[in-house]
Amino acid sequence: MKRLTASHFRRSSFCKPRLRNPMLWLTAVLAIAAASMIARAEAPRVLPPGEKPKDKRLEPLKDLNGYFPFKPSATPEEWAKRSERVRRQTQVATGLWPTPAKTPLNAVIHGKVDRPEYTVEKVYLESYPGFYVTGNLYRPKGRNGKLPGVLCPHGHWANGRFYDAGLPAARQQIVGGAERFENCGRFPLQARAMQLARMGCVVFHYDMVGRADSQQISGDVAHGYGKPRPAMEGPENWGFFSPQAELRLQNIMGLQTYDSVRALDWLCSLPEVDPARIGVTGASGGGTQTFLLGAVDPRPAVAFPAVMVSTAMQGGCTCENCDYLRVDTGNIELAALFAPKPLGMTGANDWTKEIATKGLPELQQHYKMLGAEGKVQAFPFLHFPHNYNYVSRAAMYGWFNKYLNLGLEDPVIEEDFQPLSVAEMSVWDDAHPKPAAGDDFERGLSRRIAADSDKQIAELAPKDAASLAKYREIVGGAFDVLLGHGLPASDAVEFEKTQENDRGDYLEFAGLLRNAEHGQELPALFLQPKAWNKQVVIWVDAAGKAGLYGTDGALKAEVNKLLAGGTALAACDLLYQGEFLAAGEGPVKNRKVHTDRQFAGFTYGYNHPLFAQRVHDLLSLISFVKHNEQKPERIDLLGLGGAGAWTAAACVQAGDAVQKAAVDTEGFRFAKLSSFDDADFLPGSVKYGDLPALLALAAPHALWLAGEGAETPALVKAAYAASGRPDDVQAYHGNPAEAAAAAVDWLLKK
Repeated sequence: MKRLTASHFRRSSFCKPRLRNPMLWLTAVLAIAAASMIARAEAPRVLPPGEKPKDKRLEPLKDLNGYFPFKPSATPEEWAKRSERVRRQTQVATGLWPTPAKTPLNAVIHGKVDRPEYTVEKVYLESYPGFYVTGNLYRPKGRNGKLPGVLCPHGHWANGRFYDAGLPAARQQIVGGAERFENCGRFPLQARAMQLARMGCVVFHYDMVGRADSQQISGDVAHGYGKPRPAMEGPENWGFFSPQAELRLQNIMGLQTYDSVRALDWLCSLPEVDPARIGVTGASGGGTQTFLLGAVDPRPAVAFPAVMVSTAMQGGCTCENCDYLRVDTGNIELAALFAPKPLGMTGANDWTKEIATKGLPELQQHYKMLGAEGKVQAFPFLHFPHNYNYVSRAAMYGWFNKYLNLGLEDPVIEEDFQPLSVAEMSVWDDAHPKPAAGDDFERGLSRRIAADSDKQIAELAPKDAASLAKYREIVGGAFDVLLGHGLPASDAVEFEKTQENDRGDYLEFAGLLRNAEHGQELPALFLQPKAWNKQVVIWVDAAGKAGLYGTDGALKAEVNKLLAGGTALAACDLLYQGEFLAAGEGPVKNRKVHTDRQFAGFTYGYNHPLFAQRVHDLLSLISFVKHNEQKPERIDLLGLGGAGAWTAAACVQAGDAVQKAAVDTEGFRFAKLSSFDDADFLPGSVKYGDLPALLALAAPHALWLAGEGAETPALVKAAYAASGRPDDVQAYHGNPAEAAAAAVDWLLKK
């Protein structure tokens, strides 16, 4: 029976000599050789003492000020696959996977202001029950037939819709060529809506959370959050930005994006609006909302996000960030999801100043590949700072005129107008009093959103093959985003052997496992019986590869039993285990990006959580074993010592590469975690069913399960029954101290 040998590894392309300090390495090799002569076995060290793996993940974390290039797909088919993944990631991140149950809008329209060419009305409508979207509706006068509709999210200008730059600033804008009229310079947000109405569009100019009339959650919370609020944390009564909210992917960006979806619902429902001709435009934070709405909702036909689409800074506010949104992607690709529909944008002397050379060429290539050449354009006005001034608005008017088929003479020239006062714009008055607001309202809203989500996920519980497929699509699709990576390709992982020891009945190989695509380098250990049965157990332990050994330094009895049965073992130090830690370094936590603002989205919006990264490591190990030229016939997982949850997740992501999984959960639940820097913190995990959901997604893998008390979770039993293999989940209810031995006995069964 063929076995892994030194000559075999030397023939392998991934076993090249290591070029390190020769004296240091020689010292380490001699030390290892001496250790191998000791009667008892010890966990081999792969790297010289004091040296850590050269793993990209040990470098500084990525943050919103990083570099976010976009690599266009080569073919429409390749883009279809990629765009599905990025779109789902966007929906998951913003809490819109699946879409929340839509409450009746119950829109109230009142307080009409009549102008010669258009009217303006006050509007509020329910996004979630008791939570309102507020704004102004501009309607053109003297128009017949169906009219185009335009949504105008306003961004971060002070006071939102009520923004007044002041007369001195407006005059300075005129002098600098940014504006034509004092009123337009003072009230640029109104000017945009006014001119679009004059052009024949029905315009809804609506508030971001915490701006203008939307004060149910204050601006200090929505945009200014920086420090934990202990009173807004806890398993029963939590608010936004808490660990409990992050575990359910409740965030202000998602709330605002859902407001945009509901605003679009309402605009499309107006009898005079043509739902096939919907445009969206906003600047800065409103630009973010523009391309986010285009990413999660197929209805907008034309988009014009101003001064926001960039390979540089991605959005500095808490309302523009959320967990997972820009992990392995960025604003250029998020905007590219709108293709092949017309996409215009502006640049300024801010983070968008390089759009013409970084971002636009890739978007143009992308549009050309999709057969929509010419339908994407950037207008870089670099002599102006961050803005949505007349020059930028004029570019947008021309874009909408062309692609909303307005039929106006080009160029469209913005004219002066009579501004609305705050009283004329504000939706709240004696007859329409302000709704509930403050901390209690925020807690109640969080609970209502959670209850709706819990109901939707519960209704997906598998009952038969069809519902199991739907469960995998929705819940499995969500965990695929949370975990971030699937099984690496057959040629993606290489092994560099650094030592080989003959231990009598088995061979011991140690070395470095590398996934070049993701910059991973893992100290790994393989134990292969000389009479190998072509089966491999991947041993997963909170102690890393050292988990194969007992406190006496000898292989654990369970390991010896597997070896005696002819089964090979593979183990590695996952990120921040074993050789990733310096001598004496204790338990680790999730790292945070460098910022004074303690918001999880600033970290997890750009970086995989440690839990997911450890699952990535297991997937690299599984892929290497599966695709090794020794061709193992069966790969099983064994997760013990606090590693049960990682093992379950890896089993789900590995697909049919794994045959059996033995998991001791030790009663772990993500919902018990109270800090977002906990090493096992996985945002969104509670929303989608916590650990039982991962175990259910493992069906139909044969599953041995310990640590769950007297009863196997009902969801797990339901999933296995729906898969047609109810007996393939076996619960262990014996002595926890004997669980490892029982798991090994189960794995050794055919």
